[in-house]
Amino acid sequence: MAFDLEAAKAHLKEHGWTRVPAVLTKPEAAAALDKLWEAKRKAEARGEETYLSFLDPNPSNVRVFYLMELDAVFRDLISHPTAISMVKAVLGDNFLISNFTANIARPGSQSMALHSDQSIVFPDPWQDVWALNVIWCLNDVRADNGATRYIPGSNKYVYRREVPPNAPELLVPFEADAGDILVMDGRVWHTSGSNVTADEDRALLFGYYTAPFMRQQVNWTAKLPKEIQDGLSEEMREWLGLNPVGNIGMTGDLRYLSQQYPEEKKPGEAAVA
Repeated sequence: MAFDLEAAKAHLKEHGWTRVPAVLTKPEAAAALDKLWEAKRKAEARGEETYLSFLDPNPSNVRVFYLMELDAVFRDLISHPTAISMVKAVLGDNFLISNFTANIARPGSQSMALHSDQSIVFPDPWQDVWALNVIWCLNDVRADNGATRYIPGSNKYVYRREVPPNAPELLVPFEADAGDILVMDGRVWHTSGSNVTADEDRALLFGYYTAPFMRQQVNWTAKLPKEIQDGLSEEMREWLGLNPVGNIGMTGDLRYLSQQYPEEKKPGEAAVA
């Protein structure tokens, strides 16, 4: 039976998250994982850190940044039709690709800070959803190998003070299979899980999309080489904020005054269009 994508979108809007199974086949997920390890090596070879001490307790949590620059497979994933369909269901047709990173929880990795992605980039109150993560599962994801953990219902929090003092007790793991995507809106409070296995990695890719009025976490104009930018579609250029003009007419009504406020119809006359 075909997966009901519309039901998944409804679940996302109500609960702040959803899972879409088998967006990639198992071989495709494995191939993307190979590309991720290659991207890690490339990043380290040019001097980029893959462990950030202010984010993670120890080097068993591996982070790879600027994925779209490092391999074409990541440019394909960030613009995958299923991912974009889920993004548009929440953010609408106009959005920006803010970031695309990897988080590999190796055995011994521990939890980062509890946070919501929207709280990092925008002060409360959070009256609406202005950010969304599409999470690509390249391994099977379970509680014991470091699944992302979240507080159910936290997508309804409007103020930081609503995060309860017993938040760690409320955390529940997102579990999924390799090839699935998890979609999580920016108001869900979550953290990385601890990997307590002896020999299993848990590799996730985080595609971060935002409303068009929010500044992107990465300046893609500066970061993506010209040859990559030149090969992108016009649609992708718009999503990455590469065009010289942006954020015009995306959040308001910019019709002519006469169209915004048409004159009242006079006897025998048609209203102004």
